[in-house]
Amino acid sequence: MNDPRFTSLARLLVEYSVALNKNDRILIEAFDVPDEFTIELIRAVRQCGGIPVVEAKHSRLMREVQRGTHPVHASLVRDLELHRMKKMQAYIGVRGSDNASENSDVPADAQKLYTRTLRPVLTYRVNQTRWVVLRWPTPSMAQAAGMSTEAFEDFFFQVCTLDYARMAQAMVPLEKRMKAARQVHIKGPGTDLNFSIKGIGAKTCHGLRNIPDGEVFSCPVKTSVQGVIQFNTPTIYSGTKFENIRLEFENGRITKATGSHPQRLNQILDTDPGARYTGEFSLGLNPFILNPMCDILFDEKIAGSLHLTPGQAYEDADNGNRSAVHWDMVLIQREDWGGGEIWFDGELIRKNGLFVPQDLHPLNPDRWRLSSRQKPR
Repeated sequence: MNDPRFTSLARLLVEYSVALNKNDRILIEAFDVPDEFTIELIRAVRQCGGIPVVEAKHSRLMREVQRGTHPVHASLVRDLELHRMKKMQAYIGVRGSDNASENSDVPADAQKLYTRTLRPVLTYRVNQTRWVVLRWPTPSMAQAAGMSTEAFEDFFFQVCTLDYARMAQAMVPLEKRMKAARQVHIKGPGTDLNFSIKGIGAKTCHGLRNIPDGEVFSCPVKTSVQGVIQFNTPTIYSGTKFENIRLEFENGRITKATGSHPQRLNQILDTDPGARYTGEFSLGLNPFILNPMCDILFDEKIAGSLHLTPGQAYEDADNGNRSAVHWDMVLIQREDWGGGEIWFDGELIRKNGLFVPQDLHPLNPDRWRLSSRQKPR
């Protein structure tokens, strides 16, 4: 029996997130996703007059593909996937996994080779198509969130289908402030970081690229980052869970990185020269996502958080940094997580996770009236 929530989410992705037009070609990649939801996506595409191209993938198979990869193999995969991607106007990627650590035993050199070689496919998709990606709710995600499977599924569908049009309007003043700002100062426990975002620009994220959504991002001027930042949110990258990451910067470059698994941490940061420079600075503000669950598509949107990203910069706010790595590291600054402040050009913008200027108050969680169907975790 079809779940009506599948239909609602599929229509949101196709009609709102990628705004599919008649005769648009769209690639749907479904990783460990129930066939019933993929079918709803296909139907939603056809209702818009689009042309669906569908590929079902499985994380255990992809693990094996990467374990034995080599330059000839990775290059062949890149050429085939890039050729296909260039035929598309839109892309939807839905990723589920019963084991978030499935790739933890893939050799680091193999992961690095495969990721670096296939980077042009991702770059083309991000810059040349209308795209959206999201996770699929699984028991392992529910466990990471400290929730029952049923409660997490309810949370997932509620937070993924919130009023993104309303969110888009509330974000406009913050986007204007970030575009006008020159200097950013971040303060908090173990954190004292300065950098410039002058001339970089800013971008609002309100359901058009990621679901769930809720962030406004910019990017540090590449060589401007100075100081130290202590992250308080766990993060999983390439199958390894990291905690208590602390980064020290000089002239934009990460000169010292510590935390759990320090050797693996620094291996990732040594993937290429760009991995030790930053490619994104963003403020998270989804009012219904309050705590981390080691899933970056959720964690980077946590209300009262920020994330700073070693690696690749996005075209929408580009400092010229290029890397096979794009690693969003999250710092929650709400009072219950230790607090903290963000300043733009000497003006206090956010304190302990709450926006201070009057024009930014609509972004604070208490301004969102929760219905019985939208409860924060």
